[in-house]
Parts: sequence; structure tokens; C-alpha cells
Amino acid sequence: MSAPRGPRDLIAQTIEEIGRPDESAANDAASRQGQLTKPPGSLGRLEELATRLAAITGQPRPRLEQRVIVVAAADHGVTARGVSAYPAEVTGQMVANFLAGGAAINVLADHAGARVRVVDAGVATDTGSDPRLETIRLGPGTADMTAGPAMSRELAERALAAGIAIVEDERAAGLDLVGCGEMGIGNTTSAAAIISAVTGRPPATVTGRGTGIDDATHALKVDAVETALRVNRPDPADGVELLAKVGGFEIGVLAGVYLGAAARGVPAMVDGVISGSAALIATAIEPNVREYLIASHRSPEPGHTATLEALQLDPLLELDMRLGEGTGAALGMTICVAACRLLDEMATFEEAGVADSDSVVEPEG
Repeated sequence: MSAPRGPRDLIAQTIEEIGRPDESAANDAASRQGQLTKPPGSLGRLEELATRLAAITGQPRPRLEQRVIVVAAADHGVTARGVSAYPAEVTGQMVANFLAGGAAINVLADHAGARVRVVDAGVATDTGSDPRLETIRLGPGTADMTAGPAMSRELAERALAAGIAIVEDERAAGLDLVGCGEMGIGNTTSAAAIISAVTGRPPATVTGRGTGIDDATHALKVDAVETALRVNRPDPADGVELLAKVGGFEIGVLAGVYLGAAARGVPAMVDGVISGSAALIATAIEPNVREYLIASHRSPEPGHTATLEALQLDPLLELDMRLGEGTGAALGMTICVAACRLLDEMATFEEAGVADSDSVVEPEG
């Protein structure tokens, strides 16, 4: 019997298992696209998306039947600096709403045919013992990152390992597509710090309004990000350190989900600015993770565009959504499913008995 894997061992093993997407499957998918009953390229980005999903999954005709959205929740000590319009108690209250099925993510996940897996990664208030809630609870929220690291490196590794374990568990049940969502008062402040550290952009240019804060609160938020970066000096090339110094427990879990998905050939939908910051953590740990990410939408939060540019990802949608929870990821899932169904279910010219452009004979003379 093998010894149980600790968080650091699980992370290292997962990184080793992350390779490049399957070019052969992509080539087969692209070839089939050229045989379907349509002019070449007439389905636009849907063709490119289906081909990319073929490469990620290693299946020339991928079927994304088992879909899950992981919604990780946690609180942030930086809220003590007055950076949010809402009190920290809202995080726990929204977890209860997710479990009751009353949130936007529940509605959109149902529309996308996806299950919602709710995770208490470190909510400050008691979230109870609901069997539908996965309780990791790394602490009652992070420490105030303006006064020092948000968490220890050990806790950062535990958060990452928890996300990897979620993917392993879901993959054993047949997971085909995963989306990342979150809930946490103060987490856009943490995300802004991560984004600024990775992209090198000034905090004021990547720190948004989050829950709709006024100018005075926004100034406090920018100052908190600047202070956290000055106090902690995180190394943007060390994803674990970056998470520990200015991240959040839920951000760490989602970064682990991205790592686990890449290792298992599962496409991962990136939602908004917080799940995007988690993707920056994951790609700092292992750059090849980027090849397995699908950007669902572009948020109006300024840090999100900076994140997408750093990840070199083009979003599928631009709807001015900034709720989080995985709502954009849920909508993005529906597009991924549609793209794959077109690739798989459309008839070829030969099957339909339709003449293609190669079979047309030009008249002589």
C-alpha cells in the first residue's frame, strides 16, 4: 500500500503529468471540419474552439457530457481595510444561497447542464454541516495582506492540493468540462494584487470597482493593493509564493482545479477577474496549464483584460458581466458544447450526398 500523498507531493506529481495538448486529435478535428456540409470557416470561432477542445481532450470528436462548476468560497482579512461595499458575513450567506439553488450560478449552471460543487475553502462564519457542501476550511479567512502574507506557504499548498483533489474525484466520475467560480468579500482586492504582480501594471490600472464601490472606497482599495505588494514583495514567477503572500483560499483552490484539469486533459473554463487571477497562479506554477484554459467572457473589471492578455486568451463572450460565481463560465460551457456537437453531429458532404467545392467541375471554353 502506497503512502498517502501530502499536498506538496500531489502538486509536484500533478505538474509532472501536465503535457502538451494532442496535436493529432486537433488535426483530425480540423480535417473533419473541412468535410462538413458548410463552406470552410463559415462557423467562425466555433470551428477553432471545437478543434482546440479536441486537442485538450485528445478526442477528435469530443463529447462534453459531464460538466461541473466548482464554486469556491472564502473570506479575506483585507476587508478590514474598508475595501468592499458589503460585510464579510455575505460570503457565508451566499454559500447558503448556492446550496439552496437560489443564486445566478444555479440558474445558469442548470441551463448549461452542469452540476454546481460548492466548496467552503475558508469562510469566516460557520457554514454548517450541509452534506452538499464540501468543507475544506483552511481558516476563518486569510490574514490582512497589507500587514504581511495572507497565508503561510503550507496553507497555500493545501489549497492547491484541495483543488487538484476535486478534479481527481470528478474525473473518476467521468468529468469532461470544468468551470471555475468563486465567492468571497474582498477577493477582487486580492485578485488585483496578483494581477499587478504578474503583469507589472500599476495597481491603480488593474483595481476595479468590485461590488460597486464609490470613489473613496476605491481609493482605499488601490492603497491596500499597493501596500500589500510593497510589504510582501511576491515573486511573480513563484506561483505558490504569490498565492501565499497576496492570494485567497478560494483562489488557491481554483488554481489547483486548473492544475488538475490540465493534468487530466479536461478543458477548464475561466470566469471573471478572480478565477482569472487563479489562472495566473496556476500558469506561474506550470506554464503549460494555459493550453487547457478557455476564457468564457471578458469582465468590465480592468484587471480582467490585463489577465486575459497575460494568459493570451480570447474570450468567447463580452456581456459586461462582473458577478463572478462562475456565471460566465456556465454560459461559456454552452458554447463549448455547441461547438463540439456541430463537429460531431453535422453530416459530411459525402454522408449527406451534397456536392462540395472540390467536386464542382468548371465548364470548358
